[in-house]
Amino acid sequence: MATITLTESTFEHTVSGADIVLVDFWAAWCGPCRMFAPVFEAAAAAHPDIVFGKVDTEAERNLAAAAGIRSIPTLMAFRDGILVFSQPGALPAPSLEQLIAAVRALDMDDVRAQVAAASAATA
Repeated sequence: MATITLTESTFEHTVSGADIVLVDFWAAWCGPCRMFAPVFEAAAAAHPDIVFGKVDTEAERNLAAAAGIRSIPTLMAFRDGILVFSQPGALPAPSLEQLIAAVRALDMDDVRAQVAAASAATA
């Protein structure tokens, strides 16, 4: 599957509507972003069951701000609509594959319990 462009109007629906979603926050002027792009595209082709989205931080400033993007590229991983990974920096292909395997292996019942506990602790 090819990557898809995410915008402020499509981001939430995409993230909440798929099992696993990886999102690359990038900008055209960013050298590390350009280096990471082919790695991200190759992973998208290798994992057609995962949604690979890209957010152009220049075109989607409000979305980037809402996501707390301070450095690009930043990669986020969502599983069942829950943010399970967020890290700035371009990943090499083997590290991206490890991340994908780790996200697939998550016990989502445990993750949901942790999210609920954290919400209860701050309430």
